[in-house]
Amino acid sequence: MPAKIPATIVTGFLGAGKTTLIRHLLENANGRRIALIINEFGDLGVDGEILRGCGVESCRDEDIMELSNGCICCTVAEDFIPTMEKLLEREDAPDHIVIETSGLALPQPLVRAFNWPGIATRVTVDGVVTVVDGKAVDEGRFAHDEGAVDAQRALDDNLDHETPLSELFEDQIACADMIVVNKADLLGEDGAAALTARLKGEARPGVQVLKAVKGALPADVLLGQAKAAEGDTEARAEVHHHHHDDADDPEHEHGHDEFETFVVTLPEIADPAAFADKVAQIVRAHDILRLKGFAAVAGKPLRLTLQAVGPRIETYYDRPFGAETRQTRLVVIGEAGLDRGAIEAALAA
Repeated sequence: MPAKIPATIVTGFLGAGKTTLIRHLLENANGRRIALIINEFGDLGVDGEILRGCGVESCRDEDIMELSNGCICCTVAEDFIPTMEKLLEREDAPDHIVIETSGLALPQPLVRAFNWPGIATRVTVDGVVTVVDGKAVDEGRFAHDEGAVDAQRALDDNLDHETPLSELFEDQIACADMIVVNKADLLGEDGAAALTARLKGEARPGVQVLKAVKGALPADVLLGQAKAAEGDTEARAEVHHHHHDDADDPEHEHGHDEFETFVVTLPEIADPAAFADKVAQIVRAHDILRLKGFAAVAGKPLRLTLQAVGPRIETYYDRPFGAETRQTRLVVIGEAGLDRGAIEAALAA
């Protein structure tokens, strides 16, 4: 059976910076072909037009699909599922699907929709990314312009959950696999650190909370979380039970100065299980975001693929080394300030 296509759900209130984050992701997709499903309100299709204007292959018209019939969590069966089925029927399937929800969408019903027959065997939720306006949240608001969010709510005739903004924010946090504190530059270093720590305390254990400016996060950080969230819905259930009746400047460029990546090359390893346990300990000790690569195992002709998302480690044998040098090569990704020497020494020990 072919591997499932990973899908990333990006949620957050109007003005938090979801579209800017996705645009930056497309511009730095590193060869991935990404399809977008955008839950836009009304007939303007603003987000779609912004993303189509980014001028890279990942933004081709046929790779951007808009849902304009209202809040995605209220129109799952009527709107979202048919759109997904249409996307999956294409011969040129995407490498990754990114779904930008409206700011009023509850993420949990959307995650559950991935268990729908015909979808469940072909797509998996790679991760839920909740984008928050750091300055607004720090000041006790949930959006920069709460009046605009209320106006957005009034425009949606199909919205069938009247959720207070504070409760909706808590449910977005409860469902997240990663929380992005956007506009971190407006908080100052101490303020950003304090808000990051606070949100980490409010989220589920293991959820990563990252600071960002203009949504500038590396694709290898946002994608590849491999959470399979659709199989973990109880852990990310709504905090509140909701009643149902049935911009940032896109021209401003930012680099990845707040993140660093390096490669560690090691000889063959003797015990894969022990090595995986050691990697998990190192990831926790040094707050590493991602660690991935291949290992040569003594006496094994196949190379061992190793991926760490937070402290969770996945390993499997994928193919023979062939003419490649039998060695272990691991890519370490983290926020700036990683102690590279200590990490390399710990991995080599």
